[in-house]
Amino acid sequence: MTGIVDWAAGRARMVIAFIILSILAGAFAYAGLPKEGEPDIEIPALFVSVPFPGISAEDSEKLLVRPMETELSDLDGLKTMTGTAAEGYAIVVLEFEFGWNKPQIIADVRDAMTKAEAQFPEGADQYTIDEFNFSEFPIIIVNLTGALPERTLLRVAKDLQDRLEGLEPVLEAALTGHRDEMVEVVIDPLRLEAYNVTAGDLINVVVNNNQLIAAGEVETATGAFAVKIPSSFDEQQDIYNLPVKTDGDRVVTLGDIADIRLTFEDRAGTARFNGETTVALQVVKRKGFNILDLADLVKAEIAAEQATWPKELKDAITVGTSNDQSRIIESMVSQLEGSVLTAIALVMIVVLAALGSRSALLVGFAIPTSFLMTFALFAVMGVAISNIVMFGLILAVGMLVDGAVVVVEYADKRIQEGTGPMTAYTEAAKRMFWPIAASTATTLCAFLPMLFWPGVPGEFMGMLPVTMIFVLIASFIVAIVFLPVMGGVAG
Repeated sequence: MTGIVDWAAGRARMVIAFIILSILAGAFAYAGLPKEGEPDIEIPALFVSVPFPGISAEDSEKLLVRPMETELSDLDGLKTMTGTAAEGYAIVVLEFEFGWNKPQIIADVRDAMTKAEAQFPEGADQYTIDEFNFSEFPIIIVNLTGALPERTLLRVAKDLQDRLEGLEPVLEAALTGHRDEMVEVVIDPLRLEAYNVTAGDLINVVVNNNQLIAAGEVETATGAFAVKIPSSFDEQQDIYNLPVKTDGDRVVTLGDIADIRLTFEDRAGTARFNGETTVALQVVKRKGFNILDLADLVKAEIAAEQATWPKELKDAITVGTSNDQSRIIESMVSQLEGSVLTAIALVMIVVLAALGSRSALLVGFAIPTSFLMTFALFAVMGVAISNIVMFGLILAVGMLVDGAVVVVEYADKRIQEGTGPMTAYTEAAKRMFWPIAASTATTLCAFLPMLFWPGVPGEFMGMLPVTMIFVLIASFIVAIVFLPVMGGVAG
């Protein structure tokens, strides 16, 4: 195994070229790697919810939760099942074993819910199946506030939503704090009686309209084409002109017997920013994109959209951001960079006091080189930089210089005895190969069990041992291959 040291020493120029290439590759990889706060892990859990307006908690348990639990209890890989009944809805949380086949499990859940749905009373809404995913939390919230009509603010927010959702890294930009528009029809009982229209007639007219009716297909000698009867409402005037009945030569429309106006639904929730009611856009990123770059891109798109507003609108609307995860990530990245620079400086000071300036420079060279090689490996594996990865890198700073210190110290001793630099560093690397390998292996053995940590904690902390393994292997290569060549060439 020590032959690799002689091989590297005999090809010093090629090794130096490889060192430069590794440093450049690591630098480019670090700049391009996605950076995020929490690790993007997949939780093996599903939430099955059934809304039922008006149902009591007791009836929800008996009529909704129990049928669901009965049908869902036989799913493969099911670990725990928790049902909750409340006023107006029922929910069942399903937790599965890790290593689950998500598409197959979701298909099985749909089949079971189809059977359970047949036992639900009339009035239950369509069930929904939701997943729990860290990557679907918003990375930044855009807030629009201002003293202007609600409809105007909502229109501006929707225009901005369309622009943000057109960006490739954006998964969605969900609107919150707003009320959806609706058409309100207020029936006048006196006019209803005057036109001799019953409530049943009115309901039938409304129910049987606002539909797109397929009328089949017409085949001709030149081909076939579909026929449809458009009767859906496109604007408020269509509802106003809806015919209700014929009274002689006169057609009684819905507008004759009711007041029709465009309004908003009742508010079910609200959003506030700096103490003011706001319409907010919750921006969620796609997996694999950089939070820092996406936050800057979102802010640039907001500025570009504001540039198209008239002056009066710019003065009336205040645009702000909150829950900006990029600030947290940027702070963690700055702390990592600061910790690395501080570690290099402290190590060089200690080695300078003990071994001299040349040794201090060579040992200081080992820290950033090991990190950059690790980033290059991360890029190959598609690993994102998270707080767990950063913690592992900081934890490894004190460990990765051990091999370099031993090699440099022994080489200095051989140089003082009259041996040439290249020979001294080669002998040092060969002499210390197995001690450094044993030291690195024992350190790795302490982190290997963490790779098999089960459950959600294991998934969450899984990148810590991976980071340590990558950094320590890179430090071993630097100490055994790179340092002898650098020390021998530098003399």
